[in-house]
Amino acid sequence: MDLQLKDRVAVVTGGGMGIGKAVARELLGEGARVVIAARTVARLEAAARELHAETGGEVAAIAADTTSTESVRAMVAAAADRFGRLDILINGAAAPSGLVRNTLAEADPELLLADLNTKVVGYLRCAQAAEPFFRAGGYGRIINIGGLTGRSSHALSGMRNLAVVHMTKALSDQLGPAGITVNTIHPGVVETEHIHELYEKEAARQNLTSAEIEQGFIDRTPIRRVLAADEIAQLVCFLASPLAGAITGESIGIDGGLTRGIFI
Repeated sequence: MDLQLKDRVAVVTGGGMGIGKAVARELLGEGARVVIAARTVARLEAAARELHAETGGEVAAIAADTTSTESVRAMVAAAADRFGRLDILINGAAAPSGLVRNTLAEADPELLLADLNTKVVGYLRCAQAAEPFFRAGGYGRIINIGGLTGRSSHALSGMRNLAVVHMTKALSDQLGPAGITVNTIHPGVVETEHIHELYEKEAARQNLTSAEIEQGFIDRTPIRRVLAADEIAQLVCFLASPLAGAITGESIGIDGGLTRGIFI
């Protein structure tokens, strides 16, 4: 399937590793030009070199802190200046798994605020900065990376993902008339650099081994495996394409069936 992404320009926040890096790789493979953004400059630049070597595509690394409106605006402007346009925004910059996963008595309100500032308000900052460029080009795609904790009650940080879904729907109403779509995807348990940190934290909390924690996730997932980051990236690329122009305001799980709720 031709996703018609050749020469489109995308910004991927959180693009230095994990799902963000996989998304950047997939977009480059489809012929898009990509800016990856994150706070850690050395890792970001190394990822850009690796992605270019793998795909031969045009990729630029631009440092940005999504908790700073000034930093986000500068990054988006630099991306548009570098490639002459901007078509796609992938919002993925956030603390993996959330900063507050413990009990109410142990929860740190400042960490929760940091979670919300980085992910929810950070996504908003990026959307605000990108919107004028989308309008100027008559095309725009915003894909927000959410998380399954927004569909469950086991982590207080899950409220950030719920807020992202609300923002997605509100922005889809506002931006749809300009040809800009906005969607959220909720990845399940995905093989990334960070997933093993989560296994280890949960293992310590439950007095189990990290292998037992991983197996527990696999046993609860109908397809009986952990997902690959490339699988998330493929869905993102479809939503970023002209072929998905009728899909907006949606919250889509890609979790191997792990979510047991029914969403209509």
